[in-house]
Amino acid sequence: MLKLEGKKAVIVGGGKVAERKVTGLLGTGSRITVISPHTTDELKRLAGSGRIEWLEKSFSKEDLDGAFLIFAATNDNEVNQYIKMAASDQQLVTIADDPEGSDFHVPSHIQRGRLSIAVSTGGASPTLARKIREQLENQFDEGFEEYLEFLFSARQRVLKEVKNATRKRKMLSAIASREFLNSQDREAEFLRLLQNTRNDV
Repeated sequence: MLKLEGKKAVIVGGGKVAERKVTGLLGTGSRITVISPHTTDELKRLAGSGRIEWLEKSFSKEDLDGAFLIFAATNDNEVNQYIKMAASDQQLVTIADDPEGSDFHVPSHIQRGRLSIAVSTGGASPTLARKIREQLENQFDEGFEEYLEFLFSARQRVLKEVKNATRKRKMLSAIASREFLNSQDREAEFLRLLQNTRNDV
């Protein structure tokens, strides 16, 4: 899990694989550049709306200047390997057709507010990773977004107001329970629990 805000990500290739890589980067705050003489209609649309930069050209080594993440996503293995060799030791490269030679893999990802779940098969089967992600999406529905916001604010209060380390651990464990997840009035239950902890001598 990387914080990509303001970081430059270069995707070399303009096909469906490149499109999937770009889609996965949207919303991360990264500066996305696609290098390819031709692209999919979706990538053209994203470039036209200013969400990504598209350099309508073949790859050259200079295209990697300032890049933090590099995606070698062409349909030519030799070009993909050349991209890897052109990158510096400080740059992370993933190669679409060579998971073993990649520095990183992009997991199948679920976001529920503050909850982030990543599923990876280490490049063995992105299809299986996607299927597992779909199962987890059903298990962790949109209700977790609100619950995570509650946990965030409740944890801040516990850390600030509960001094005893044992009681602190018990409270943090209690609010992370299924009972609190399913509660219809978890704020009131939390306040009662907090008050009881304060009174517990």
